[in-house]
Amino acid sequence: MVDGRLPFTSESDPSTDARPRADTLWRRLSADWSRRRPPRLASIVLLVLATLAPPVLADPLADGKALAQRVHDRDRGKDLSWRGTMVLAERGREPRVRNMFMHQVKLPGDETRSLLRFTAPADVAGTGVVTIDYAKGNADQWVYLPALKRSRRISADRRGGRFVGSDYYYEDLQVRKVSLDRHRHLGREKMFNADVDVLESVPVDPSNSVYGKRVTWIHPGTLLPLRVDFFEPGGAEPLKRLLVHKIEKIQGYWTVTDTSMTDLKTGSQTRLVIERAVYDRGLPTSLFSTAGLEDAGRETAYRP
Repeated sequence: MVDGRLPFTSESDPSTDARPRADTLWRRLSADWSRRRPPRLASIVLLVLATLAPPVLADPLADGKALAQRVHDRDRGKDLSWRGTMVLAERGREPRVRNMFMHQVKLPGDETRSLLRFTAPADVAGTGVVTIDYAKGNADQWVYLPALKRSRRISADRRGGRFVGSDYYYEDLQVRKVSLDRHRHLGREKMFNADVDVLESVPVDPSNSVYGKRVTWIHPGTLLPLRVDFFEPGGAEPLKRLLVHKIEKIQGYWTVTDTSMTDLKTGSQTRLVIERAVYDRGLPTSLFSTAGLEDAGRETAYRP
């Protein structure tokens, strides 16, 4: 069980934008960093979590793969664009704030493509990454660095590299296919006053992941992960931990809008807050290419 409170909110209107400004967010997250406490939760949220939960699985130990498939297949819309803020916090340093946009599209045949681009501050402005997750489970990634004025492919041996100095690895940007792991349902635990499913996922081929295993706490009503522990190969204790702090229903889709990724060895943390998200706008697949990566003008019109 994890301490903390998770705010679920009702339907959000994507045409409005009442999110905190970056400077307000910086102050709030700086305070969170010093207190090391997740945000509080209203009692109504506990009721929402409880009422969303379906019946307990009949054979939980044998249903890991089925659970993983349900999570993978949950309705994410045809495409998604969001604007957000990333805050990198390390002990002894001032938090670093970065502004960013992300676009994602799901194609027929279980292929997913995404484009992520930073717009501020100046030292990372224009930097972007395109990820293509193919139906068979393999993936391609390219990174664009404005100083080089060209994109370059990220090799498989670099998927464990830190993404722009954050606590996210390049592999964390991928949508991992169910068939790449052996899944085991470890049972249920109480989390945020709800019974959540605990799923262990171990790579079938150890060479295709930087992690030895992942353990995920999944809310059964929304099929969203509320916590993920990442383990090094052979590690008994988790290396990193992803925690969800806020979930909103946007255009009918449950959407994670506030997360933190923490390096449990160093204590560094990356907070990612989505300030505005828009679904199902018919994003062109041409955005998700090296040409689209190198020409920011192609995706500017689709920024929310």
